[in-house]
Amino acid sequence: MIPRRTFLRNSAMVAGGLFLTRPESFCSSSASGGDSRIEILLEEPLGIISPNNYGHFAEHLGGVIYDGIWVGPDSKIPNVAGIRKDLIDQMRRIKAPVVRYPGGCFADSYDWRDGIGPVQNRPRRSNFWEGSESAASPSSHKYEPNQFGTNEFVRFCKLIGAQPYLAANLRSLPAEEFYRWVEYCNSPQGSTTLADARAQAGSADPFHVRYWGVGNESWGCGGNFTAQEYAVEFRRFTSWVPRFGEDLAFIASGPNDDNWDWTRRFLEEIVRKDPGQLRSIYGLALHYYAWNLSRGRTHDWNEGKGDALKFDVVDWYELLRQGEVMDSLIVGHWQIMGELDRQHHIKLVVDEWGPWYRPGSEMTAGNILEQTPTLRDALFSAMTLDIFHQHPDKIAMANCAQLINCLNSLYLAHENQFCITPVGHVFDMYSAHQGGESLRTIFSAPRITYARDGTPASFWGLRGSASLHDKQLILTVVNPSVQESRDAEIAIREASLKSGTATVLSHTDIHAHNTFQKRDAVTPVDEAVQALGRTVHFTFRPASVTKLNLTLQ
Repeated sequence: MIPRRTFLRNSAMVAGGLFLTRPESFCSSSASGGDSRIEILLEEPLGIISPNNYGHFAEHLGGVIYDGIWVGPDSKIPNVAGIRKDLIDQMRRIKAPVVRYPGGCFADSYDWRDGIGPVQNRPRRSNFWEGSESAASPSSHKYEPNQFGTNEFVRFCKLIGAQPYLAANLRSLPAEEFYRWVEYCNSPQGSTTLADARAQAGSADPFHVRYWGVGNESWGCGGNFTAQEYAVEFRRFTSWVPRFGEDLAFIASGPNDDNWDWTRRFLEEIVRKDPGQLRSIYGLALHYYAWNLSRGRTHDWNEGKGDALKFDVVDWYELLRQGEVMDSLIVGHWQIMGELDRQHHIKLVVDEWGPWYRPGSEMTAGNILEQTPTLRDALFSAMTLDIFHQHPDKIAMANCAQLINCLNSLYLAHENQFCITPVGHVFDMYSAHQGGESLRTIFSAPRITYARDGTPASFWGLRGSASLHDKQLILTVVNPSVQESRDAEIAIREASLKSGTATVLSHTDIHAHNTFQKRDAVTPVDEAVQALGRTVHFTFRPASVTKLNLTLQ
């Protein structure tokens, strides 16, 4: 990984804002006596925040599909055509824009034809993750029953108001099957045999699927290709795909975190045939997980992971330090992409991101890769979304990994039990940014200092983002300090404030999390905001995520 010291400077300027840092002894000279200042520059817009930055990811892995999304039409659990109703309601609430499916690594072992037609006739197959399942895992996690396939997934997307994003199998199916899947989804009613098959399954009208991932992690589980080998396959798979009037968006399998070489060599091979081939690529997928909490002691994938629930203050800051690497990954890969795609036709699609801990915190036995998100993960997720807002020109889509019962879940579910995690609350709070114009914002606050295994370390004091929606100004702020509140003066250039409200997600226990028994242990609360003229004074609680909704005159 990139050395962490690269990202921990006393002052750092990024595309979305200027972050000024000061020692803890700093005392503001403002009349409020506050220690921090946030300045929102209305006259310096950065671009529109795509709603697709708030995308999701659902893989046939552990309890994501079966018991998470799908409970079956005959279940006593409230459902709509077999899909968990609690989940539908929450996804509508947060304005979920797009969902990626069916993987993940599962995608490159999946035959889409197994998941269509009468359910009783669909085959059972070994799941890609079968070898990782435990004795406690139900059969449906080990051996894919294919009760939930293309039609059910698209129905789920329609129910929640989201667009489907399908990841095609490049490793183990030929290009012809990719074409046929597009045909099944998008060919007009009555036009083809596959359109008739779709109609027989209850969907006469085409699905109008625009987003297509061409393989997944092709450097690893998606085929162990070199970047050049994958570029050849990408060209072959995307040549002359039937479009049926759709503006298809092909997303290439991109780098794993800071693998700059993959990005450069993939694009070099693409343009070697014809520079015009760049226009066939909508996005380059970037995956980044924050997993190594060993504080530099190891780079072993298993040994380096921390615990989701049992962590100390240093672990709290280490995860956030890992998370802020996302900013440099976006900037670094964008620069390399510009070497060969000078018009920046291709955008970044961060379609897997989040923390990844060691096993042991799952609330449902047998759900591999399920984690119990805490307040720490809420701050991590808020910080990541704020980073995306600072790069609206670079990012076309992002998908949190994963939606339910896996990794950085928004929701946890088992049988008739359901709860919103702190991460889910962040997505609800931050949904107000969707479609807004991102604004350059300057944060100035005392740095946090702490001992990192006997070595002095520091971390930024406040960060966030701002967006404008006509007369509504949304400001989101993360205070990572586990002990100190921040008294901030918020100044808005070129405008006056009429009114404001605040929503705060915090807790006195940094390990706080929601469970099936205590579903509201961590939940947002509303607070009043004193808005006077061009200035707001607000105290940001320790270990908090805050959304300010300000109305301009």
